[in-house]
Amino acid sequence: MVPGAGRVTSGARLGLLASLYVAQGLPQGFFTQALPAILRREGVSLVGVGLANLLALPWALKFLVAPWADERAPGRLGRRRGVILPAQAASVAALAALAWFDPSREGLAPLLAVTLLVNVLAALQDVATDGLAVELLRPDERGLGNGVQVGGYRLGMILGGGGLLVASPALGWWGTLLALAGALAAASLPVLRHAEAPLPPAGPSAARAGWPRLADWVDRPGGLGWLAAIAAFKGGHWLGTAMLRPMLVDAGWGLDDLGWLLGSAGFTAGLAGAALGGAATGRLGRRRAVVLFGALDALTLAAYAVLALGELAPGPTAAVCALEHLTSGMATAALFTAMMDACRADRAATDFTVQACVVVIGSGLAAAASGWSAERLLYPGHFALAAALAAAGVAVIAWYLERPGAPRLHG
Repeated sequence: MVPGAGRVTSGARLGLLASLYVAQGLPQGFFTQALPAILRREGVSLVGVGLANLLALPWALKFLVAPWADERAPGRLGRRRGVILPAQAASVAALAALAWFDPSREGLAPLLAVTLLVNVLAALQDVATDGLAVELLRPDERGLGNGVQVGGYRLGMILGGGGLLVASPALGWWGTLLALAGALAAASLPVLRHAEAPLPPAGPSAARAGWPRLADWVDRPGGLGWLAAIAAFKGGHWLGTAMLRPMLVDAGWGLDDLGWLLGSAGFTAGLAGAALGGAATGRLGRRRAVVLFGALDALTLAAYAVLALGELAPGPTAAVCALEHLTSGMATAALFTAMMDACRADRAATDFTVQACVVVIGSGLAAAASGWSAERLLYPGHFALAAALAAAGVAVIAWYLERPGAPRLHG
């Protein structure tokens, strides 16, 4: 907690967290939007494009460093800033270096390597940021705080994805990557000015004591069931949307078209969805919000299946894309709020990270299998399957939240 956290305004806390999640979204937006399209344009198969999602594996493994992030000695920068600032500085350097390796000339290897490296660094930053968020936000602020979290991430994706892809024909590869590195450096300024309260060194015994907390979390009453439920919740969504960009590239859409549709219009709708979802979660209650917003998200995947039967005209495609991003932002904000409620105050980074990793694992496995599904079922069948799995995930979490062993959620 920051010095005098009780006197720090809610707006200041939310602003700090927003800047950190914007910083996560900037490179992720670029790689999420550009990488599948570049791979498909270079002739990579749908299965290969799907398997490229495994470059996000560091997000699934970040639970391995979460106890260290909770127990590490703070040093001069502080316990959280001591992870966040070096990770973001290294990401800036990696993106600037990538500017000199245009995939059209140098091949895909440098792009894939930097994508993996930035995922490693962003995962480290995320562990520390999530711990900071749980520490800073009061229970009554968590719905709004998670709206800010999801919204900040999506804003970063708008800027790093849609904005830069639209500008990339004018900027070129070199200018695009340097602009991305500069934006990430600018997003680091708020946390650079943030001051953490001094903490006593954790010491070797405390550091060792942190590692069993992963198994301890799983051993909590109802813990395994909760982890299974949240893994299922987003799996169908990612199975479907992982093939959205390849489908549009196959339909003749260019990178700048994808930038306007998915990176700008889509993620702007997602930003609105995160704000609406965060605000509505407090009013509806965690259970009702997660189930309602998840069901709406499943319906948009079914709409993609209908679109895939036709020519993917810009107007209808943009409308469905906006609705999908809107409902996905709402569902994610509600889910993250419920995950925060399940955290224990003294081990916030570990508890939230374990849950987040489970969501990433479920989503990542689904995305990795998406190319196989799309090649065999074709795009209409693929999105129909994704919609059915998303609806099943909502049913699983709705059923589980009614059980006695479910986490005790606020509201």
